[in-house]
Amino acid sequence: MDSNNLISEDHDVAPRIACVQMVSSTDVNVNINTAGELIAQAVADGAQVVILPEYFCIMGRNETDKLAVAEDFVGEATHAGTPLQHFLRQQAIQHQIYLIAGTVPLKSNDPNKVFNTTIIYAPTGQIEARYDKIHLFGFSNGIESYSEGEAIMAGDATAPCVWNSPWGRIGIAICYDIRFPELFRMAGDVIAWVVVAAFTHTTGQAHWEILLRARAIENQCYLAACGQGGVHDNGRRTFGHTMWIDPWGVVQAVLPEGVGVVAGNLLNSRITRVRTSLPALKHRVMNCGSALESPIKNEK
Repeated sequence: MDSNNLISEDHDVAPRIACVQMVSSTDVNVNINTAGELIAQAVADGAQVVILPEYFCIMGRNETDKLAVAEDFVGEATHAGTPLQHFLRQQAIQHQIYLIAGTVPLKSNDPNKVFNTTIIYAPTGQIEARYDKIHLFGFSNGIESYSEGEAIMAGDATAPCVWNSPWGRIGIAICYDIRFPELFRMAGDVIAWVVVAAFTHTTGQAHWEILLRARAIENQCYLAACGQGGVHDNGRRTFGHTMWIDPWGVVQAVLPEGVGVVAGNLLNSRITRVRTSLPALKHRVMNCGSALESPIKNEK
């Protein structure tokens, strides 16, 4: 088979998905303003779905800084007392987009920990899905040291989060989740995965693209990876390389570092062509605790 047939351009464009890359600071207001400008830029380019990165609203000097800006989860009843959720909901309504809102620190039942949460807003302002990060990053190499568990409460790990979008089922993951392929497999048949992240430069340089392309290839779906990319106020350097990957594992667009937008078109014919030519999903002989046997969070 001619592999070129598997990476040719299709024309059934629906939808256009944009990933916003940021270099978030310790100032929440500055970060919100930057996010708003980049969302507008993505919409001007025709995006129907816009994705923000993990920790878009704050990259604190310490893990616990996020506690100070954490909000109660108020659903669609946002107000001045929940500025992050209010901003996100209003952006979705104003631009008439689906907004996958990076992560927001939401209060948990432990006053010393928050949930690191992705919320998806519809153009009506309705919440389509919520996902609390389940895999908490820990890393220490003698130079850098990170321990998300110090200030983050892990979410419910019983099932993956799948958004039943107008175009099909889309899985939602956060950063460190990318290292756990069973999460992706358990979601079953999806047309895309969204990964919002703030990968460290050290781990990202070694593993980021390899992991992302592997998840796209083995699930034969698109993958939108939205990251932080640069040196932050706290001295941390994130890897960036926000990218749009197709079901054949081809990186179709990438932004190495800095602030900007990466976008791509989700083409159903592309997914069909890859899965027809190489029907690996149909050739599975082992069951990885398939989501078909258990409920999927947030699926409607």
